[in-house]
Amino acid sequence: MTEMIKRINELAKKKREQGLTQEEQKEQKELYKKYLASFRSNIEKQLDNTDVEFPDGKVVPFKEAAKKIEKE
Repeated sequence: MTEMIKRINELAKKKREQGLTQEEQKEQKELYKKYLASFRSNIEKQLDNTDVEFPDGKVVPFKEAAKKIEKE
């Protein structure tokens, strides 16, 4: 993951300073895609391990609480 972020930053710097070739642009898009997928997966895992306590004292998993709130 750190190598991916390092490469993303290298490409971003090069893009600002001199521009990217078509190949580098394609690589940058793919790296962004992979990074965002990983980020979303990590957030999903965190939410799976998060509980919400309602004012009535009931504690439920986050996803269940989100569904309950959406219905209201």
